[in-house]
This record gives sequence, C-alpha cells and structure tokens, in this order.
Amino acid sequence: MTNVLLVGESWVSAATHFKGFDQFGSVTFHTGAKQFLSDMKDAGLNVTNMQAHEAAEAFPTTLEGLSDYDVIILSDIGANTLLLHPDVWLRGERVANRIALIEEWTRKGGGLIMIGGYFSFQGIDGRARWHKTAVEKALPVTCLPSDDRLEIPEGAKPVVKAPDHPILSGITGDWPYLLGVNEVEQKTEPGIECVLELPEAQRSLPLLVTGQHGEGRTVAWTSDMSEHWLPPAFLAWPGYKTLFANMIHWAAAR
Repeated sequence: MTNVLLVGESWVSAATHFKGFDQFGSVTFHTGAKQFLSDMKDAGLNVTNMQAHEAAEAFPTTLEGLSDYDVIILSDIGANTLLLHPDVWLRGERVANRIALIEEWTRKGGGLIMIGGYFSFQGIDGRARWHKTAVEKALPVTCLPSDDRLEIPEGAKPVVKAPDHPILSGITGDWPYLLGVNEVEQKTEPGIECVLELPEAQRSLPLLVTGQHGEGRTVAWTSDMSEHWLPPAFLAWPGYKTLFANMIHWAAAR
C-alpha cells in the first residue's frame, strides 16, 4: 500500500460577534481535506493528515522519521510552520532544517507534491515563503517572489498539454472549471513536463507540472484540493478522485 503524508489543509478562524451593546468571540476549526481523504481511502491509498497546527512540532526532524512515507503532500501550509519548531521559536534551541530534509528525502527517492492555496508556493502577500527554499529546488516549478495568487472569478477550464501522461489516465470528458491558482514558472530542466495549463486568457499558466529530483518524483498542482478555488462542480466530478489518486501513484513510482 502507498503511504502518504498530507501536511496542512487546516486552519482556525477567530470571529467577534456584535449584538447591540454586547459582543463575544468565537473560534472555529476548519479543514479542506475531507473529500480528498475520503476519496483517497476509496482509491486504496493510506493517507495520514498532519494538520497545520500539529506540523510545527510533529513533522519529523530526521530522514528515518520520513521513511514510513512514499509521498509527502504540502497543501496550504507555509514554510514558517516547518522552520519554526517550538524548540527554536520558544526555547532558542537548534533543530534540523525540515525544509532541507524534505529536499534530501525527495532526492533519495521520495515523492513530493505541492498543492496550491493561499499558503502554498509563495501565497497571499508572499507569506507562504517557499521561494528560494530547498523545497522549491526539488519542485518542477519556481515560485514568484511576491503574492502569486491568480483569482479567476469567471472560471477557467484546464487545457490538456500531455494527454498521454499517466496522471490523466482514466479521465474522460469535459473538465470542470476552477476559480484560481498560484502563479508559478515552469523549470526548464530535462524531464519536466507541463501536463495541464490554463487557457490563453490566463496566459497559459502552468496548472499541473511533473518532474524528477534526484531519484524522486515531484508534482506541482497550482490550484486547490477544495473550495474556493475548486468549486462544488469540480469536487463532484468523477475525475477528481482519479486525478489526485493518479498524482500520488505517479509520484510514488521512483
């Protein structure tokens, strides 16, 4: 069985409610991975979701700690979460650089996938901060140095560039529209392939890019795995499960 570590795809919202003279606060936990996790389980994949608030401390600090996984997926989680282990942030102690660790793990045969979102690639206001990191070195794309979000409120349907790529196996019919991506630049090294891109109206920007890093495989999917960039029609589309399961299977094949 293919073992996958999904890191991120959760957040907490704080709100203040005003009722006349009075007010009170509330905190709500959210996750965007429910359908993804359910569909990947149905596809026979063993996915562990390390949520964003857990990752700062729980993400492994050694290659041995990552050895149980065939694929690591980084989804909507910024570089700071992995750079600022509590021992560093709270106690001023040294800890292994886990971003460099991911690059080494990939180079030695791991499968690395980054999925888009407000804290993926460079993210909102540039705060995801994956640009010029070791993870960016491993990915088949380069991050922009600033806010890289492309909101597409009118919707845009993916354009197939490599119809014979294994990630598109079993996907038929029209693609549903999506509502946004992170803008990236495809690298030019041998073995890097753009599988899907946006229409000309969105400058034919990369949407799905695959590549090789050392002995490992890497994938960049620049849109989301859930709302809002993937609308309900995309999530309900039969190809949703096939697309993401194929990404994982391809990345796991060293």
